[in-house]
This record gives sequence, structure tokens and C-alpha cells, in this order.
Amino acid sequence: AALLGTGLDPAWRPDVVHGHDWHTGLAFAYLHRLPPSGQRRPATVFTIHNLAYQGVFDAALRGPLGLPDALFHLDGLEFHGLVSFMKAGLLYSDAITTVSPTYAREITGPEQGCGLDGVLRARQAVLSGILNGVDDAVWNPDADPLVRPGFSATRLGGKAKAKARLQKTLGLEKRSEALLFAVVSRLTEQKGLHLLPAVVDELVQRGGQLAVLGAGDAAIETALQDCVARHPGQVALRVGYDEALAHGIIAGADVILLPSRFEPCGLTQLYGLRYGTLPLVRAVGGLADTVTDCSLENLDDGSASGFVFHDLNVADLSSALRRAFALQRRPADWLAVQRHAMALRFDWARAASDYLRVYQTALATATVGTRSA
Repeated sequence: AALLGTGLDPAWRPDVVHGHDWHTGLAFAYLHRLPPSGQRRPATVFTIHNLAYQGVFDAALRGPLGLPDALFHLDGLEFHGLVSFMKAGLLYSDAITTVSPTYAREITGPEQGCGLDGVLRARQAVLSGILNGVDDAVWNPDADPLVRPGFSATRLGGKAKAKARLQKTLGLEKRSEALLFAVVSRLTEQKGLHLLPAVVDELVQRGGQLAVLGAGDAAIETALQDCVARHPGQVALRVGYDEALAHGIIAGADVILLPSRFEPCGLTQLYGLRYGTLPLVRAVGGLADTVTDCSLENLDDGSASGFVFHDLNVADLSSALRRAFALQRRPADWLAVQRHAMALRFDWARAASDYLRVYQTALATATVGTRSA
């Protein structure tokens, strides 16, 4: 990427080199060093999808990687005596983006900064958050080939049929009145799903059902299998991933659960909104940016689109579950929230416009080549 950016192909040179996550970080260090003095280099943009994965390697790799000693210091690639690919992207790019405005703020603090919050605070002026988009060709309830018949906000009969089909597929009791909660996720603590087994008994006692598709931590899988054993016909677990079943769950469920510890953007809640499956989320990262709680004032002004809780504990998750059951008992309000959720659009056309603005800003600030550290 760095060589292409500096003229490897004599017939073409990019305006912008845009890299994603730690895997591309060194391209920005190379671009900092490769252009001869006085030669303008391409603008550079680095996108963080998840700061927790940083690409940190032994300092002995500096030689094979062609990294000069002049870059290996506290204000360079050095990270606790190691080489950090992520830090290279953060330090040597003209602009930094991440996948939601809230996550862009969160990573400048110690809780979610993963040891790089100081670097990000220093570069906050060039850091922005741009929400990911949903591909309408893949996630569209009215045209989804994996969900038939299709449905829309004004024609919800297909969603009721998707729910009945999902209950049959997963061996759940066919109860149209059951509030069907769903999880389509990696089963990890990062996703907050270590909390889920503790609320399943209450969920079932209130008349709800639970469908889970995912794999991950053995302890979470075992705890959920115990829930299935305690509540046959009301709780279902499929370990692994199945694209067709994922579409079927998101189309047929009433509520999609994302109680994440942290979530840079999240796509599952966006799929849920599109399919009228109200997201129940923790207010972090992109979840906070895309889901509005069903509080009385938000119901009143029509902005409500799901259920939001704040503290990562069983009590707060349980409270959000109770709000979902309460809203179900008000069918007119549920329908209004569902239709509003389905009308929201988080598409790539919006994101592309935002990225274009970042490119233009980066182009305006890109510097000529330098040999200094």
C-alpha cells in the first residue's frame, strides 16, 4: 500500500491511502518515511473498527519490517517495549475515523482506550466517528430471499408468519402472544452475554421466549444449555452460525438483545431496526447512537425505537426486559415504535458522504515527504 502510494505504478498514484485496523497500520509508518523530501505523498486515513485488537509484536521484528530505529520511541511505534501496528496508524495518518460518534469519544478515555487513549486524545482534532451502513440489497425485509413472504412497516403479516416459522424451526411453543427475544452474536463477555443466563428464568416467567444463535465462551454456552434444559419449548440455542437462520431469527423475533460491554458500532441492532425487531441494547458505542429508549417522553414525541440500559449488570438488563414486556401490553404504542424503527435508515450513501468529507480534509492537510521521525 505504501509503495503504491508513492509511485510504484508509474501510470497511477492514489489521492488517498485508507487503511482499516491494525493490520494496515505499518503502511502509515512507511508512508511517513518513504517519500523523498519535498515530494508530496498521498493523504492518509486510518479507520479503527475495534481498538481492543492492536497488533502488538516483539521489537525484534523492526529489522525484518524495515522500521528505522528513529521511529521506535514513546512518541512513535514503541508500546511498552513492543511494536504496535495500531499505534502506527494512529500516529502517522492525516485523519482517523472510527465506526460511530460515541465510540470515537469513548476511546479517548481510559476505560475503552485500551492503553492508547493518550495517543487518541493528542490526535482528537483529526478523529471522527462515522456510523457503518446496512446493505439494503442483503438486509431488506420486503425483498429478503431468506424471508418469505416479505413484509414492510405497513404490511406486517409476513413478520407474524416469520415468527411462527421461527418457533417451529427452533422447537419453541407456537405462541403468537409470546414476546420472543433473540440473540445473534458471538457468545462472549464483550457482548455482555455473560449476563443473559441470569435473566432467562424471569423472561420465561413473564411469558417470553428466547432464541440464541452463536458460539463463543464455553461457560456462556453451557449456562445457556442449562436454560434450555430448564425451559423446554421456551428457550432455544443453536451453537455456530447459519446465515439463513440469522435472517430468520432477526425477521421473526420481537426483540433483539445486545447488552454489550463495548460496541464500536454494531450491525445487528441496525438489522433489527430494519426488520421491526426492536433492539434492547446497552448505551455504548454505536448502540447508543442508533437506538432511542422507549421512555415516556420518547414515546410521546415519536423518537423511540427500542430499549436502552446503562450499567452492565443483571438488574439494569432485567429492568430493560420489563420495559419491553410493558410496551407489549400497549399494542398501539408497540406498533408505532416498530414502524418508526423500520423507517430509520442507516445506509452506505450517508456514510460515503461522510468519508468523502474526511478525504477532502485529509487531502488539504497532507504534507510533503519527510525523513524526520
